[in-house]
Amino acid sequence: MSEWKEYKLGDLADIFDSRRIPLSSMERQLRKGIYPYYGASGIIDYVNEYIFDGDYLLISEDGENLNSRQTPIAFEAKNKFWVNNHAHIIKGRNDYANKLILYYLAQLDLSPYITGAVQPKLSQENLLSITFNLPSNEIEQRAIASILSSLDDKIDLLHRQNKTLEQLAETLFREWFVLEEHEDWEEKSLDQIADYLNGLACQKYPPLDEINKLPVIKIKDIKNGFSSNSDWVTSEVPQKYIIERGDILFSWSGSLEVMIWAYGKGVLNQHLFKVTSVEYPKWLYYFATKLHLADFRVIAESKSTTMGHIQREHLSAAKIKIPNDENILKQMDNTFSPLINKIIINFDQIDSLTKMRDTLLSKLMSGEIRVC
Repeated sequence: MSEWKEYKLGDLADIFDSRRIPLSSMERQLRKGIYPYYGASGIIDYVNEYIFDGDYLLISEDGENLNSRQTPIAFEAKNKFWVNNHAHIIKGRNDYANKLILYYLAQLDLSPYITGAVQPKLSQENLLSITFNLPSNEIEQRAIASILSSLDDKIDLLHRQNKTLEQLAETLFREWFVLEEHEDWEEKSLDQIADYLNGLACQKYPPLDEINKLPVIKIKDIKNGFSSNSDWVTSEVPQKYIIERGDILFSWSGSLEVMIWAYGKGVLNQHLFKVTSVEYPKWLYYFATKLHLADFRVIAESKSTTMGHIQREHLSAAKIKIPNDENILKQMDNTFSPLINKIIINFDQIDSLTKMRDTLLSKLMSGEIRVC
């Protein structure tokens, strides 16, 4: 079993910041294309040219996210892409170094390396000076990267499977409920087929202790789940406002989204709807809401306020035709419900694998668990 050694990031990777080229929003508009354009926190646009081709690691150079870490500060960029001047570009000196650096940074406190109180910044000099404690044996280094990568690959596969399942279900829904003519079906509004429960003003429900509390689900959590700086409220709120994995959430203001909640238990914020129905199955009111999402976004964007939104009258105005025959709905349910249930089961597996990876991450990177 090898000894552990202190490395600097500059010992493990080369940096390519000199090749970065920032583009203004107007320039990107003129260069629309297929290649990802990366910023400090990920893809922000697509352009018609690229300046990098290969496997690289991008690390946030500046921005509030360096401190809050609501999204990862290091992420992989592969194949052809463009990068602005808000992300460092590095490439490991062997085929597993990118992964090793990625995992190490995920659990490292970066505060000693960050400067600037108003605008946090991770300078190139400080980035390259970040110290890593790793096994001196490259075989053990490779094994650590391989174990964690295998879990990430399984998580990614489940995410991609869910995307495929949802696309399949949505395509079928549009074909059966939109493209086909059903003169004998009854037209109903969204608020007739489902209940859109508005969330709480959660600041009125502060946690009473450190045990009986739940995180607040906000608009920002819709896609990324909870972050380390989530707000907390008492768990003694009415049960109907508590969200579980698999519930349907609809953000009716700001960035309008409707989704199957993929994360843990939380409390519904006032800018979200929890969508339920005692009469109709989940897939029906979920895809019916998604069907009108583009129209709702247009309505929200037309508002003069800084945070566009829709109102309940817009739910009443949004229509969809529903079969009158219960047997038809049952036949449809036999197709749609297994797809939705599989998505939720995959979310459970993703959660379990993510927790396993994060537990192993800290133990492998600290040397508590050795692999060679």
